[in-house]
Amino acid sequence: MTPSEAIVETLVAEGVKHISGILGSAFMDLLDLLPTAGIRFIGVRHEQSAAHMADAYTRVSGVAGVVIGQNGPGITNMVTSVAAANQAHTPMVVISPSAGTPTVGWDGFQECDQVSVFKAITKETVRVTHPGRVADCLRTAFRIAYAERGPVLFDIPRDYFYGEVVDAILEPHQYRVDNRGCGSLERIDQAVDLLIKAKNPVIISGRGIVDSDGIEVVKEIADQLTAPVAVSYMHNDAFPANHSLSVGPIGYMGSKAAMNTLKEADVVLALGTRLSVFGTLPCYDIDYFPKNAKIIQVDINPRNIARTHPVEIGIIGDAKAAGVEIAKRLKEKAPNLETNQERLLNVTAEKVKWEKELVYLAMVDGNPINPRRALLELMKVLPENAIVTSDIGNVSSTANAYLKFNHGRQHIAALTFGNTGFAYPSALGAKLANPNSPVVAIVGDGAWGMSLHEVSTAVEENIPVVACVFNNNAWCAEKKNQVDFYNNRFVGADIQNPDFAEVARSMGAVGINVERPEDVGPAIQRAIESNKPTVIDIQVDGTQLAPPFRKDALKMPTRLLPKYSHLDHRNW
Repeated sequence: MTPSEAIVETLVAEGVKHISGILGSAFMDLLDLLPTAGIRFIGVRHEQSAAHMADAYTRVSGVAGVVIGQNGPGITNMVTSVAAANQAHTPMVVISPSAGTPTVGWDGFQECDQVSVFKAITKETVRVTHPGRVADCLRTAFRIAYAERGPVLFDIPRDYFYGEVVDAILEPHQYRVDNRGCGSLERIDQAVDLLIKAKNPVIISGRGIVDSDGIEVVKEIADQLTAPVAVSYMHNDAFPANHSLSVGPIGYMGSKAAMNTLKEADVVLALGTRLSVFGTLPCYDIDYFPKNAKIIQVDINPRNIARTHPVEIGIIGDAKAAGVEIAKRLKEKAPNLETNQERLLNVTAEKVKWEKELVYLAMVDGNPINPRRALLELMKVLPENAIVTSDIGNVSSTANAYLKFNHGRQHIAALTFGNTGFAYPSALGAKLANPNSPVVAIVGDGAWGMSLHEVSTAVEENIPVVACVFNNNAWCAEKKNQVDFYNNRFVGADIQNPDFAEVARSMGAVGINVERPEDVGPAIQRAIESNKPTVIDIQVDGTQLAPPFRKDALKMPTRLLPKYSHLDHRNW
């Protein structure tokens, strides 16, 4: 084989159906093989979008996404999106052509030490040291990506695509294992004993449950214990919202029902979640994460156990597999547990109260539309199987309170890296992974400015996703800080936007303008039914703002030089 053929055949064995990126001379010998190999190359407009697409594709399909770009700037353009995938624990392989070996160190055209750039934002950087090892190194990249749940850089000098190698193409089961098992049975027995004795057990279901398709076993444990189930930050699909014990998401702009329930817990079963610091911070002035509860944490990565909160029992294992063993032992050790009707009634009461508050807040008039009202109308019309991708920002984060799902792999959010420009390219990746489900992106106008160029990709590749652009003509999440801390002095906060629907139409997509709350739902229904790439420009009120992301992030300004004394908060 040639090295290019060895790489492509390894990708075929891994079940790779498409690669995202922008073509470049560095890997053109490999690119030429893709159509014959049955691998679709999706040319994006910016390489950052490629890795966001791969991130979402992996979250929905379970198959590691693959991206590629030209050496130097093509690869460094992916830094933000690869870093986001790394914090999101998303398996991904970045094929990274680098400068040719005869010219390394001469600062030649598009030369960059990509391995050093990506070392801190990937699980591993695998450098091809000889053309004969291309398949072996690529297998290593996939093995680590799946095992450690994150992106891996596969760095190959551009001259190593050429030549002749003798190698065998292995099947994935020959070099990697996907399931790590349930973890220590002794620890699981201890966890079950603790859960049986608990007076107020609460379950937190996280990304690991979604990735392992373990929602059914969480339902089983919850029903056995009559334990309320919260979902971790921005993983609203980790437990069915229509289940009687579901209380919704914790974390920023999450559910007060979840927070008021969790703060009373004496035992917390955290399944497949690292319990991130940001995802467990106080919100709505509720310091809800229990200080004295005994925590049972199950995570596939030993680095995450007790990383942020002290645990009583740590179990290193697959969330679903551990859950199966917990449910089995609960039946064996406490077969006659009865439904705790009082706890069930309390859960129902908390949910009803929170739902009323959400509707009340949404029905406050806005000029022209209260963003909460737009989110409420959106949720009313979304089909049961819809996938929603959400960005970061004022409206996207507020969506955390409104988004409800009854199945896994339906909520694809920007998570704790918090970069804008995530939702739309992620929607494209989600649609590629599940073509039969409608996909809707929730995007603020600031984030839309960073991603609208990919409408051309959606049109060119016929990927019919719906972008709901919440247009308030400002970076409103940051504007809220200038309201609270800088006496309404707005520097850099306001944006002058074009008509995004008109821009979409000029790019070949459907464009819809919405300026009345009653038109939001019909516009989204029309967009989904059209099965065409669609952009809905929803005009929302830029003064109806969510609380700051972190109340401890800023301090009231103090000025010492006389020139700036009028900006001192003591002189307001």
